[in-house]
Amino acid sequence: MAIYEPLESDGPRRRLRLRSPVDLEPIGEIECANSRDVERAVERARKAQVDWEALSFDERARYMEKVSRLLLDRCDEVVDKVIEETGKARAEAVSMEVFSSLDSLCYYAKNTKKFLRPHKKRLHGLMGFAKQLRIVYKPLGVIGIITPWNGPFILAMNQTVQALMAGNAVVLKGSEVTPFSTKLVGDFFEEAGLPDGVLQVLMGDGATGAALVESGVDKISFTGSVVTGRKVAEACGRQLIPCSLELGGKDAMIVCADADIERAANGALIGSCMNTGQYCCGTERIYVVDSVCDEFVEKVVAGAAKLRQGDSGEFDVGAIFWDRQLEIVERHVDDAVAKGATVRVGGRRNPALKGLFYEPTVLTDVNHSMDVMTEETFGPVISIMKVPDEEEALRLANESCYGLNGNVWTQDKDKALRLAARMETGAVCVNDMALTYGVPEAPFGGRKNSGIGQVNGKMGVRGYCHTLPIIIDRFGGKQLASGYPYSFKKIEGMQKLMKLLWGSPIGRWLS
Repeated sequence: MAIYEPLESDGPRRRLRLRSPVDLEPIGEIECANSRDVERAVERARKAQVDWEALSFDERARYMEKVSRLLLDRCDEVVDKVIEETGKARAEAVSMEVFSSLDSLCYYAKNTKKFLRPHKKRLHGLMGFAKQLRIVYKPLGVIGIITPWNGPFILAMNQTVQALMAGNAVVLKGSEVTPFSTKLVGDFFEEAGLPDGVLQVLMGDGATGAALVESGVDKISFTGSVVTGRKVAEACGRQLIPCSLELGGKDAMIVCADADIERAANGALIGSCMNTGQYCCGTERIYVVDSVCDEFVEKVVAGAAKLRQGDSGEFDVGAIFWDRQLEIVERHVDDAVAKGATVRVGGRRNPALKGLFYEPTVLTDVNHSMDVMTEETFGPVISIMKVPDEEEALRLANESCYGLNGNVWTQDKDKALRLAARMETGAVCVNDMALTYGVPEAPFGGRKNSGIGQVNGKMGVRGYCHTLPIIIDRFGGKQLASGYPYSFKKIEGMQKLMKLLWGSPIGRWLS
């Protein structure tokens, strides 16, 4: 049964009925914003942004602080809605969606002023005697943010906070799979008194998102699939507007011979099964040096067998959020088994649960001929491949067309740094599962098919601005030695100056 299905509509907007992946029961209906709705939202945002930009950073920060207080008081409201729409474990809804959102709100409220403060930059050589350089950060204007279903509250909140604190207005469109969780972001800001038009949340499907991309916004921030990301990039390129794309991942885990196997096994479990394996930095390929592989597999299998899957109460692994994703998980596991993989735990839908539940699964004897090792699985599947040494693990890790995150497990810190630096990926964690997105100071983004651009931290906030250099003449423009009229004498003087600056030791020191 589909998580959402179209309904008949007698008006200009498409209508969808939504179901919970937990029990497949209806949880509501939405009306999809059409292209005219999107156009009007962008017009309102354009008008509202002028006054919003005029506010000081401290004034903008006060709205973030109000939202954080509201969110802290109404944590259960967010958690309950997220669970209803996704079926994720309550502990994950609290930590991923609420804790991380509070951290984001407070971090950017506190630090954006520092990140975007105008500053001087000293010029090199002779230019430094004649000119001064100032760097000013100007908000781009109206930002279109499109977010997915696997982190429907945090992925909307984190990007929105950065764009707003930089002085932009935001038009936010969440997934049609989890629209009510994303709508809560707008509800909190509205209750905090954010001026009308500064943040607008649109409900809708892919057609709504496409209309937002084509609506004349000043930047698109997109999180989603590679296929859709390419379309967004092409549309933004045609319009000559910037975009940041955080796309799929196929994160590799390298377990060295000297790793703490107990810790590494626990890292594999949480890295592969957290959020039911449905997060872009999920560990999807594990390469283990053969001398410790049997011990590692034994501990992972034992741990996976103890994971509790459920639809209520205390449990560790929840539902697959979307029926289409469940089909992909099943196809990947079936393909691996057909090509020689061994199912050590799981490998099927959970027959004891009504909704979209796939059992935590451990596969061994996998290789790169299998879809589960080359395509994004996005499910609670732990795929373990034995390798002769760390160099082969690194080669296989870098063979992927994805590059979002990765992790290395060893008790030798220097070796860990060397291996991490050679991984062709957006970020690397050592002796931990991928947590880069949850560290605001760390720029986050992918390489290869995992996207372009970076979010978070100083770089992320500045990505919502135009970096404006202002060059000031120290002498009021009175000396224009190279100005009109040109003459052979001026050319000769310039050539002598070049020989002095770059043809002599003292000149090179000056320049």
